[in-house]
Amino acid sequence: MADELQMRRERLQTRLVEMRDYLDVAGRRKKLAELEAQATQPGFWNDQSAARATIARTNEQRAVLNPFSKIESGVEEAGLLVEMMAAESDAAQKGDMEKELEGLLDKSEKSFEHLEVQSLLNGRMDGSNAYLMLHAGAGGTESCDWADMLLRMYRRFCERSGFEIELIDFQAGEEAGIRSATFSVSGPYAYGFMKAERGVHRLVRISPFDSNKRRHTSFVSLDVVAEVDEDIEVEIRDEDLRVDTYRSGGAGGQHVNKTDSAVRLTHMPTGIVVACQAERSQHKNRAKAMKILKAKLYEWHLDRQRKDLEKFYGEKGAIAWGSQIRSYVLQPYTLVKDHRTDTETSNVQAVLDGELQAFIDAYLKQKVGAAQQAGGGR
Repeated sequence: MADELQMRRERLQTRLVEMRDYLDVAGRRKKLAELEAQATQPGFWNDQSAARATIARTNEQRAVLNPFSKIESGVEEAGLLVEMMAAESDAAQKGDMEKELEGLLDKSEKSFEHLEVQSLLNGRMDGSNAYLMLHAGAGGTESCDWADMLLRMYRRFCERSGFEIELIDFQAGEEAGIRSATFSVSGPYAYGFMKAERGVHRLVRISPFDSNKRRHTSFVSLDVVAEVDEDIEVEIRDEDLRVDTYRSGGAGGQHVNKTDSAVRLTHMPTGIVVACQAERSQHKNRAKAMKILKAKLYEWHLDRQRKDLEKFYGEKGAIAWGSQIRSYVLQPYTLVKDHRTDTETSNVQAVLDGELQAFIDAYLKQKVGAAQQAGGGR
């Protein structure tokens, strides 16, 4: 077993050297030092737009360098363990070291695969923040509860991944859960990773709302769009907008908002509707809603250019049977299966607690592979 572990460490070391060159780690570290130096200069925040752009570029470099450094440290530690094992004569101690080395290599290999996938995210918007929109579909109260479960799942995933998540708008279900929710996910490559979750998610379980304990199937759609940079022009004419204001929802009590501060924007030519009730100010809610609308319109125009309108669920059809990208089965057996990549696991609870990376990585690898084939293997 020791020889096998040593071979795994050597293979990982070789891959690490190759990726150091491929990612230009030395160049990135130099660039990061320059950006960090800029942030310490007096008057850095005088131009807030430029300062935010510098911080965004800094975070992009750290998003590659930090995980690379952790893998590098793990491989070095594995090398020390191999040397200690070779010098150890006590069989029990040597066995403990082998277990520690195996765990360290498993962790490093998973981190390496994740970084490899991230390095393939080179689309124009992949490094951007993202807006996610959940909509309950066929299934009534069941689907509303399922939407609430998915919102919790994505919160947990974002916590695991170091992303920040902010709830922007929601509509509560009549009996339980939520009819819809819009939230932002912020962090390096947030859109690049979260775009893998766009689609219809199907749940099969014994309904907690059915006194006869029958099995129910529920559907929820998730749409994902990238936050659009300020330098990207998206024309939104005032005459094309319908603006509605309403009272923000909430848990009630002394903090309930008693003014019509929530804003809903309808873009008449496309029928795209966005809303925001996260802020107590109508002005701030409108500004946030306009950012989401701009992002959705940008994606809509890209889809028109690609003649691929199926990304929008109004074009795709009902949020129901046959359109799901992933199924989560709780009864009569436990299984989560992604129908695009055939990636699956029986540990449903772990997935619902936010362990989504295996599904996301598999999808992104598949997309990159398909793109390379379409481009003649380049």
